Amino acid sequence: MRLTLGTAGLALAGCPMMGQPPVGHPPVPGRTMAAASSSDALEYARALATLDIDAVKTDLRALFQDSQDWWPADFGNYGPFFVRLAWHCSGSYRTSDGRGGCAGGRQRFDPERSWEDNTNLDKARRLLWPIKEKYGLGLSWGDLFILAGTTALESMGAPTLGFCAGRVDNDSGFESLELGPTKEQEEVAPCPVNGQCKTPLGSTTVGLIYLNPEGPMGQPIPEKSALEIRDTFGRMAMNDSETVALIGGGHTFGKPHGACPAGAGPSPKEDPFNPWPGKCGTGKGRDAYTSGFEFQWTPEPTKWDNKYFKQLVNYEWEVFVGPGGKHQWRVKNATAGEKHIGMLTSDIGLTADPAGSYQKIVKEFAEDPEKYGNAFAHAWYKLTTRDMGPVTRCVGKNVPPAQDWQFPLPPAPEHLADFGEVKAEIEKALAGEGNTSASGAGLLARLAWSCASTFRHTDYQGGCNGARVRFSPQKDWPANAGLDQALALLAPIKEKFGNGLSWADLIVLAGNTAFEHAGSTPLAFCGGRTDAEDGTGSQYLQQPVDPESDSIVLLKNSVKVMGLTDREFVALMGAGHSVGAMHEDRSGFQGAWTANASELSNDYFKNLLFEDYEEFLVQRTGKKQYKAKGKDLFMLKTDLLLKYDAELQAIAFEFAESQDAFVKAFNSAWTGLMNADRFKGPTGSVCDHAGLALASRVLV
Repeated sequence: MRLTLGTAGLALAGCPMMGQPPVGHPPVPGRTMAAASSSDALEYARALATLDIDAVKTDLRALFQDSQDWWPADFGNYGPFFVRLAWHCSGSYRTSDGRGGCAGGRQRFDPERSWEDNTNLDKARRLLWPIKEKYGLGLSWGDLFILAGTTALESMGAPTLGFCAGRVDNDSGFESLELGPTKEQEEVAPCPVNGQCKTPLGSTTVGLIYLNPEGPMGQPIPEKSALEIRDTFGRMAMNDSETVALIGGGHTFGKPHGACPAGAGPSPKEDPFNPWPGKCGTGKGRDAYTSGFEFQWTPEPTKWDNKYFKQLVNYEWEVFVGPGGKHQWRVKNATAGEKHIGMLTSDIGLTADPAGSYQKIVKEFAEDPEKYGNAFAHAWYKLTTRDMGPVTRCVGKNVPPAQDWQFPLPPAPEHLADFGEVKAEIEKALAGEGNTSASGAGLLARLAWSCASTFRHTDYQGGCNGARVRFSPQKDWPANAGLDQALALLAPIKEKFGNGLSWADLIVLAGNTAFEHAGSTPLAFCGGRTDAEDGTGSQYLQQPVDPESDSIVLLKNSVKVMGLTDREFVALMGAGHSVGAMHEDRSGFQGAWTANASELSNDYFKNLLFEDYEEFLVQRTGKKQYKAKGKDLFMLKTDLLLKYDAELQAIAFEFAESQDAFVKAFNSAWTGLMNADRFKGPTGSVCDHAGLALASRVLV
């Protein structure tokens, strides 16, 4: 959830307790405090640009065939092992808040590295270390994991669509804390019964990528497993065809391990010096334990084919308890050549879908290997790339054309409007009949914020590029009530300048102009945004946090998703609540935060910190807010959270003491926010002045 703070206020989000990225780490795109032209970012971009991906793939193919005694390759080929590595790194992605995925390479850190589903993947990462060391900075761990899995598929004959390079590594598991199991996950997305977890979590079971493959709560009931499959894959925005193709493709290769019931031993979190030693014999090879199941899915587990689906269609399956002590499935009345073949309850679930959809797809893929191959190639690319955001963040010669799920926008026109003239028209509109300084400026500032504040740095979705705030679902959000008035105010300007002026550019420039009108220092503007045709791309974005919420946890979570710093967040809060007022007919709240609602002033912070507030009920709407004793000054519950959170309060005190510090912080935060979605590669922006020397007609 994002935070909305009143009709004229800003819906805020960012990253509390995070400052600059660690020394030596490329800045995270979209972070306004991380200069994209810094030496670290430039070094990473240069190294990535010179990376010979074909050479990396050659080394990977050699690695697949080089079995090591300390962790022998199944069937003499590590390929299936690296398919699992890439899948489990990517499969943590969830649409609810954009968290998870392989960007950042966070599978190296807790909590992900100690998940039950990632048992023994520390060995896969160890196998990759010589290649990572050889290619250095330009080959991130995140890219290496995905490239290893994709190359493994290709080496075994599977079709692939391409490869998007540019995953910037994190130096800790901080961005994965909300995936669990952690106190942060319990606060943001609690799961009272592990195994029955609901969205916003991405899986039914914390510690597993999707669901329990043995069946719901360990019960081997295929019909119920099918329902869990659709639910959990849906949380990653996979449709039925993509789901079946991915499961079949992944289970064409390799085998699960469960040589005995004793288990894998302590996880890396429990024993970082000797994680997952295995308690079955030698703990490796035939004695390995990963998931607790023991079989291979297909007769040739290092070769691409559609036998997985043929077996589901043609064999009768029966459940039994395998050597690892878990329920698994075997061919009923199996011949000698079929006794080593097996399935999980989740596999059998594809033949027992109550909706009947999975069965049809299984049959299609069993009969049409070409259709299956095409579906798998596209689904694998989506699985491994969804968290990278728009295609403009991808690097490399093997990047496919933009996919629908990347929500591509049209290119900017060759000739852009004169933004100086556009700005003059906006100023005329602000001075027009019926627009007070407070109402006009507050309305346009709110429109720009509502448009841009959907950005989330977790998966680089949202933002004002595309101006999707004009369409459902965003325009229907309660927090955006009344924005049609702002669009109507700007409509004549859009019509005057035609195709050279996008709605997205107009909305952002109007927000800049509104704040300058209210007293901000000049705000830089970078034009060239384009407009989406509809609201596709907004369906997974979060609505703002309820202004009546008293949860500092939800507030800070919404802030973290967007990727701001504490300082940026507080500055934006103050600016949004300095200009304009609340309106009963829009938000249900009333009144203004300051005595002069047309001026960008640090009075907001003074009023917040030094006035005493008491509950106030808006009679007509029943909304609860807070009124200063003896004064017509109003606050929302979410405003007061700034007053009572120690870190946020400290920044509010600083801004209350210094108007200059407040305005300077706001200028930087606002400009970065408006440009957060203007991607040029994984770390750059089209608005990087040092890197691009943009034409003056684009800068106002």
